[in-house]
Amino acid sequence: MGGERHGTRRKRHLWIAGAASLGLATAGVGVWAASGDERAARSGPLTAQEVRSAADAFLAAWAAGDAGEAAVLTDGGAKADAALRDYRERARLAVREFRAGAPAGARVPFSVKAEFAHEGARAPLSYNSALTVVRRADDGEPVVRWEPQVLHPRLGPGKQLAVRETAGAAVHAVDRDGRALDTRAHPSLGPVVDGLRRAWGKTAGGRPGVELRVVPPPSATQDAAPPADATLVSVAAGAPVQLRTTLDARVQQAAEREVARRADASIVVLKPSTGEILAVANSRTGGPNTALEGRLAPGSTMKMVTGSLLLEKGLAASDKPHPCPKTFSYGGWQFHNVDDFDIPGGTFRRSFAASCNTAFISQAGKVTDDSLSRQARDVFGIGEKWSVGVPAFAGNVPVEHAASKAAALIGQGQVRMNPLTMASVVSTARTGRFKQPYLVAPSLGGRTLATARRTLAPAAHQQLKDLLHTTATAGSAAGSMQGLRGDVGAKTGSAEVIGQKKPNGWFAAWHGDVAAAAVMQRGGRGGESAGPLVGAVLRAVEGGR
Repeated sequence: MGGERHGTRRKRHLWIAGAASLGLATAGVGVWAASGDERAARSGPLTAQEVRSAADAFLAAWAAGDAGEAAVLTDGGAKADAALRDYRERARLAVREFRAGAPAGARVPFSVKAEFAHEGARAPLSYNSALTVVRRADDGEPVVRWEPQVLHPRLGPGKQLAVRETAGAAVHAVDRDGRALDTRAHPSLGPVVDGLRRAWGKTAGGRPGVELRVVPPPSATQDAAPPADATLVSVAAGAPVQLRTTLDARVQQAAEREVARRADASIVVLKPSTGEILAVANSRTGGPNTALEGRLAPGSTMKMVTGSLLLEKGLAASDKPHPCPKTFSYGGWQFHNVDDFDIPGGTFRRSFAASCNTAFISQAGKVTDDSLSRQARDVFGIGEKWSVGVPAFAGNVPVEHAASKAAALIGQGQVRMNPLTMASVVSTARTGRFKQPYLVAPSLGGRTLATARRTLAPAAHQQLKDLLHTTATAGSAAGSMQGLRGDVGAKTGSAEVIGQKKPNGWFAAWHGDVAAAAVMQRGGRGGESAGPLVGAVLRAVEGGR
């Protein structure tokens, strides 16, 4: 501010006058001497000089950002001090200029030019206010009568100034090689980019949109709509900042193309060796992000986890005899195979490849209630705290009892998964070691990726991988995996849902260092619905996308 304070408080004061009242330049000042070192209590009407001096001292301290000094020059004490500090620290306002008008008795109008500055967002704020000078009760000294409206006329009793974000910092998402991920070309990435913006926009150097508002007291109802004039300053978000992801634009394009040809389809593509997410796609782009956040029963794709449990416990072996009757009862429920098929004298390999339900249900009494839950968590990382980089559900395999325990073994009951978690499961089945899926490198934000508590036992891993290879080449997944050779593995699944005529179809597979899992809600059997989707995407990746 133009001018400075002189001497000790109450001896000499600075009057910051407006040009209209005193004919001074915008930053001009006038100085009046006080009446010396008078300390005695004063009484009687305020003089014009007292009004000017008290107002001058208060405005000068406020302009200097000295909340304590300004508060002393009021009769508000701690309340004034807190409000003046909030003006600078909470509302992020700094006074740049005052223009005082002509006093009307003890009331002094003034205009304020302030600057709002918050995390790189800046905007001017101009408004008019007024103060009233009174005699302090204890000593008669002229001071400013404290009321919140002195700081801003819209501040009533209990109201405060507060800053809030109106829009996240904009991001320009790019794939692993720096190719733009335009949501017009990749509509499934709408919720993904939105999640990136909310989670990482500011961390990546972007500036969110913000506004300064007058907010009601904390005790006021939160449901009440704010008044139309509550916003004092609004600053739009800054220019988008580039954010690199693990996605591959060409794989994403293939996934988008295939889900667009189907109804209620969702798919995730991973790199098993690292956990990097290569593609995320949903045919319903305006709905929930089922690919990453869905909570659906995974059906027989869960047999990858159950199979690993049985193999590790010695309750099954690839080429040893294993029961697969048409039905099997456990916990008061009777479980069936699809079309009530059976495999008399069959092996576990044949049962696994044909996705025989009863081959797994028949073992329910030989495992504890928490065995499946612990296997899913300890080996496959399901239910751990994943740091994917965008909102995602890491699956849930609760401890269940009796018939519900048996149902969980085949991916029914309360087991909940999505294409992301099942792509991770099939990846772990291929490598034997859980690698937490992620879409943004953990170096951003200094994140730590989740780890499993142990690896799959080597012998069980080799058998599980071999069983999935058989399923992909000569079992229920063979039709969908046609044309893919070499290092392949797959598992089909169908999950019954109450109220649906057709089950949700699931399919999880890998080809080399690319794994994918998909669900088609109400699609029917997985090998006939989600299977062709996954197969098409894997073939597109092999063919150079």
